[in-house]
Amino acid sequence: VQLQACGGGLVQTGGSLRLSCALSGRTFSSYAMGWFRQTPGKEREFVATISRSAGSTYYADSVKGRFTISRDNAKNTVYLQMNSLKPEDTAVYYCAAGQVMATIPGYDYWGQGTQVTVSS
Repeated sequence: VQLQACGGGLVQTGGSLRLSCALSGRTFSSYAMGWFRQTPGKEREFVATISRSAGSTYYADSVKGRFTISRDNAKNTVYLQMNSLKPEDTAVYYCAAGQVMATIPGYDYWGQGTQVTVSS
Protein backbone atom coordinates (compact mmCIF):
# COMPACT_ATOMS: atom_id res chain seq x y z
CA VAL A 1 0.00 0.00 0.00
CA GLN A 2 1.21 3.48 -0.87
CA LEU A 3 -0.19 6.75 0.38
CA GLN A 4 0.72 9.92 -1.46
CA ALA A 5 -0.16 13.17 0.26
CA CYS A 6 -0.07 16.58 -1.35
CA GLY A 7 -1.53 20.05 -1.07
CA GLY A 8 0.60 21.55 1.66
CA GLY A 9 2.15 24.96 1.38
CA LEU A 10 2.54 28.42 2.87
CA VAL A 11 -0.59 30.37 3.74
CA GLN A 12 -1.39 33.42 5.82
CA THR A 13 -3.39 33.32 9.03
CA GLY A 14 -7.05 32.93 8.22
CA GLY A 15 -6.37 31.29 4.89
CA SER A 16 -7.33 27.87 3.60
CA LEU A 17 -5.64 24.81 2.17
CA ARG A 18 -6.91 21.44 1.02
CA LEU A 19 -4.76 18.41 1.52
CA SER A 20 -5.25 15.28 -0.56
CA CYS A 21 -4.01 11.77 -0.01
CA ALA A 22 -4.29 9.05 -2.62
CA LEU A 23 -4.05 5.37 -1.75
CA SER A 24 -2.81 2.76 -4.19
CA GLY A 25 -2.13 -0.93 -3.97
CA ARG A 26 -5.23 -1.98 -2.07
CA THR A 27 -8.94 -1.32 -2.04
CA PHE A 28 -9.33 2.19 -0.66
CA SER A 29 -12.84 1.62 0.65
CA SER A 30 -11.53 -1.14 2.91
CA TYR A 31 -9.76 1.38 5.13
CA ALA A 32 -10.69 4.00 7.63
CA MET A 33 -8.54 7.05 7.03
CA GLY A 34 -6.94 9.55 9.33
CA TRP A 35 -4.93 12.73 9.32
CA PHE A 36 -2.25 13.49 11.89
CA ARG A 37 0.28 16.26 12.23
CA GLN A 38 3.66 16.67 13.81
CA THR A 39 6.01 19.49 14.70
CA PRO A 40 9.70 19.09 15.56
CA GLY A 41 10.26 17.67 19.01
CA LYS A 42 6.62 16.75 19.56
CA GLU A 43 4.65 13.57 19.21
CA ARG A 44 2.41 12.99 16.25
CA GLU A 45 -0.98 14.57 16.98
CA PHE A 46 -4.39 13.35 15.85
CA VAL A 47 -6.32 15.73 13.58
CA ALA A 48 -9.28 13.91 12.02
CA THR A 49 -10.54 10.51 11.00
CA ILE A 50 -13.24 9.18 8.70
CA SER A 51 -14.90 5.79 8.43
CA ARG A 52 -14.75 3.54 5.38
CA SER A 53 -18.10 4.68 4.04
CA ALA A 54 -17.65 8.31 5.13
CA GLY A 55 -20.62 7.88 7.42
CA SER A 56 -18.66 8.88 10.49
CA THR A 57 -16.05 11.51 11.17
CA TYR A 58 -14.25 12.65 14.28
CA TYR A 59 -12.04 15.66 14.93
CA ALA A 60 -9.55 16.90 17.44
CA ASP A 61 -10.99 19.74 19.50
CA SER A 62 -8.28 22.05 18.19
CA VAL A 63 -9.56 21.80 14.61
CA LYS A 64 -13.26 21.18 15.10
CA GLY A 65 -15.33 23.65 13.11
CA ARG A 66 -12.37 24.69 10.96
CA PHE A 67 -11.23 21.46 9.29
CA THR A 68 -13.31 18.97 7.33
CA ILE A 69 -12.25 15.46 6.42
CA SER A 70 -13.88 13.78 3.45
CA ARG A 71 -13.21 10.95 1.05
CA ASP A 72 -14.01 9.91 -2.49
CA ASN A 73 -13.89 6.14 -2.72
CA ALA A 74 -14.17 6.28 -6.50
CA LYS A 75 -10.95 8.30 -6.62
CA ASN A 76 -9.18 6.43 -3.78
CA THR A 77 -8.55 9.77 -2.12
CA VAL A 78 -9.08 11.33 1.28
CA TYR A 79 -9.14 15.09 1.75
CA LEU A 80 -8.59 17.52 4.57
CA GLN A 81 -10.10 20.94 3.98
CA MET A 82 -8.48 23.40 6.35
CA ASN A 83 -10.08 26.80 6.86
CA SER A 84 -9.36 29.67 9.22
CA LEU A 85 -5.81 28.49 9.57
CA LYS A 86 -3.75 29.59 12.55
CA PRO A 87 0.02 29.69 13.08
CA GLU A 88 -0.36 26.81 15.55
CA ASP A 89 -1.62 24.64 12.68
CA THR A 90 1.88 24.74 11.21
CA ALA A 91 3.14 21.16 11.01
CA VAL A 92 3.90 18.26 8.74
CA TYR A 93 0.58 16.58 7.99
CA TYR A 94 0.38 12.83 7.51
CA CYS A 95 -2.41 10.70 6.15
CA ALA A 96 -2.92 7.17 7.37
CA ALA A 97 -4.99 4.10 6.53
CA GLY A 98 -6.21 1.52 9.02
CA GLN A 99 -8.83 -1.05 9.84
CA VAL A 100 -10.77 1.23 12.18
CA MET A 101 -11.13 4.91 12.94
CA ALA A 102 -8.65 5.86 15.63
CA THR A 103 -7.28 8.92 17.36
CA ILE A 104 -3.94 7.33 18.12
CA PRO A 105 -1.26 6.62 15.51
CA GLY A 106 -1.96 2.89 15.32
CA TYR A 107 -2.80 2.88 11.64
CA ASP A 108 -1.41 0.28 9.27
CA TYR A 109 -0.06 2.56 6.56
CA TRP A 110 1.28 6.10 6.48
CA GLY A 111 1.93 8.69 3.82
CA GLN A 112 5.16 10.65 3.53
CA GLY A 113 3.84 13.89 4.98
CA THR A 114 3.20 17.31 3.52
CA GLN A 115 4.32 20.58 5.12
CA VAL A 116 1.77 23.19 6.08
CA THR A 117 3.08 26.56 7.21
CA VAL A 118 0.79 29.31 8.44
CA SER A 119 2.36 32.72 8.69
CA SER A 120 1.20 35.29 11.22
